[in-house]
Amino acid sequence: MADMPTPRLTADEFCHRLLTWFDQYGRHDLPWQSPRSAYRVWVSEIMLQQTQVATVIPYFERFMARFPTLEALARAPQDEVLHLWTGLGYYARARNLHKAAQLALEGHGGELPTENVETLMALPGIGRSTAGAIIAQSTGRRAAILDGNVKRSLTRLHAIPGWPGKPVVERKLWALAEYYTPSTRLADFTQAVMDFGATLCKRSRPDCKICPFNDVCLAYAQGESQRYPESKPKKVLPTRSTIMLLLRDPEGRVWLEQRPPSGLWGGLWSLPQFERHSELNDWLETHAIAPRREPAMPTFHHTFSHFRLEITPQPVSCARLGEVRESGVWYDVNKPRELGLAAPVKSLLSQLTPFTLNLTPGPV
Repeated sequence: MADMPTPRLTADEFCHRLLTWFDQYGRHDLPWQSPRSAYRVWVSEIMLQQTQVATVIPYFERFMARFPTLEALARAPQDEVLHLWTGLGYYARARNLHKAAQLALEGHGGELPTENVETLMALPGIGRSTAGAIIAQSTGRRAAILDGNVKRSLTRLHAIPGWPGKPVVERKLWALAEYYTPSTRLADFTQAVMDFGATLCKRSRPDCKICPFNDVCLAYAQGESQRYPESKPKKVLPTRSTIMLLLRDPEGRVWLEQRPPSGLWGGLWSLPQFERHSELNDWLETHAIAPRREPAMPTFHHTFSHFRLEITPQPVSCARLGEVRESGVWYDVNKPRELGLAAPVKSLLSQLTPFTLNLTPGPV
């Protein structure tokens, strides 16, 4: 492996130290560990992307209660899947999970194709590391992983410079991950290497003094554990602005519309959005009967990975809508439907209980 840095330990010694640590300090009672199946491991791995274990556990348990099998997930409406995902963010994960379940039901007899990493990676939303984790934890066969925790640990152990997301750095880390992955106790090893990065070799304030690798860790020897891994080069996030129409009828219900299946908040339910007040006024003139504008709510920001969205909620009351719009529903905040909601919309709706609606019709 030309790309691999010189290992700090033999693979056997690395595994011995890691599993000795794991047997005493690792996490052995996570809900997806018992019973452990390819389906349960898969759902947990997708939920754990960009999300911490403590946050994921209640979502996972609710998800499994509603969708105990891959077939149940595949046959569920997308709205229900997104509803149970609401709050976890990165909703493309949920859409891909749902689509992958449908493809597995259609093409693999309702089971995940765990023959090898490549067959799993053919399903939407499953990358190389996720595929390895599913295979290793559910079948016990040898497959390496390289999630964020593993990248951090290996980068520090070998003092590898550069941002791990760069292809040249990632190739080095994959080579090390493959080298250290054993042929036995694969489920334990995979959980151990993730737990190690999550609970000991943490992003901030790693517990180097009690680390089983501190005698061979180059970052620790240099006194620069916090230097590794190097951060992604920062870019100034552009800001976009939107006006969210908070339209309520005489019963206090809120008008929601479903977003297109792909793109920003794809498939989720949101408030109607406009770039300019003139567009909002045109919409109200066309669709709303007796609209009345309420005082504007404070502007707030929602940050995505590639931009910041400046949101101005504009409450408006109306007698009713003048036409049936198939893309929308009246949402009762007191008896909420099970819909997948965009995070800022969910936050806004949660503030509406004390909202006093002015039912006197008037001009916009």
